[in-house]
Amino acid sequence: MSASKYFVITGGAGYIGSMVAASLLARGDRVLVIDTLDFGGDGLLSFLPFANFAWTKQDVTERAPLAELMHNADAVIHLAALVGFPACNRAGRERTWQVNVEGTQRVYETAAQAGVDRFIFASSYSNYGLAADGEMVTEQSPLQPQSSYAESKVAAEQFLLTQSSQTGPAVTCLRLATVFGVSPRTRFDLMVNQFAWQAHQGEKLVIYQENFRRAFVHVRDVARAMLLVADAPRSAVAGQIFNVGNEALNSSKQELVMLLQEQWPALRVELQDRSFGGDMRSLHVSFEKIRRELGFTTCIDLRQGLAELHQALTLGWITNPADDRHRNHPPLLV
Repeated sequence: MSASKYFVITGGAGYIGSMVAASLLARGDRVLVIDTLDFGGDGLLSFLPFANFAWTKQDVTERAPLAELMHNADAVIHLAALVGFPACNRAGRERTWQVNVEGTQRVYETAAQAGVDRFIFASSYSNYGLAADGEMVTEQSPLQPQSSYAESKVAAEQFLLTQSSQTGPAVTCLRLATVFGVSPRTRFDLMVNQFAWQAHQGEKLVIYQENFRRAFVHVRDVARAMLLVADAPRSAVAGQIFNVGNEALNSSKQELVMLLQEQWPALRVELQDRSFGGDMRSLHVSFEKIRRELGFTTCIDLRQGLAELHQALTLGWITNPADDRHRNHPPLLV
């Protein structure tokens, strides 16, 4: 068994961060979570018995002794952000930039000051925006962000990739597909999870652009990808961008609805062929690079993830899914 490592996770109480923390603790690594706890800290409660777990309530945009917390860390996994175009639109462009761009700059510079070896950045495939019909987008495809959220992620990536060097932290940017599935802090404002919650409630789904394609990835597979990057040789990941997902999970909303109806046969759906504005993505995404270079492939498909969500909602695994702590923003038009 390899020696344990020390990881700092910003946004570690969140949907993805809590799953990453759980995965690291399960294999014996030391974990420090930095989070504002804007959505509570329930996702961290099960970690308290671990002697190798610690957390601190802190905003990465504020002046605080972050360098002391990162001292001797092997890697920083930077997840703290305003996530999604509704949350960013509500916060405004200035606050979005302060958190997603300036906050990222500050965390990276602090990690460099502390001598951290790896810096793993959670980015988004929304950076690609729109693509020609049938065109497969890769890490080399043009970036056409369609929202302030995507613009902020592109700007943060650009900063990080110009900073990565032989002496500073090795930067890896992970452009995540739309995440779904159950985690210690499950969100119900992401497309698959939101659809599942509405189906469970007996609500009618009103679907816009049913033929628009999205890429999806389970939250546990995201955690696996982040650990894989952290463990890979530095030369394999330094200055690299990887799409995280699987082509088999590139699905239209109409295809997703069919899978939902396997779990909720009484689901009612209304299709409307009009725009709702916002982050207009319709993409076929390639995940060949991360598969070829790191050997990563996903383990959980949409059917399995929806079955898990159905079980979680039916058996009451998640206390009060309607609570705001399970959303980063109000429910989306979909």
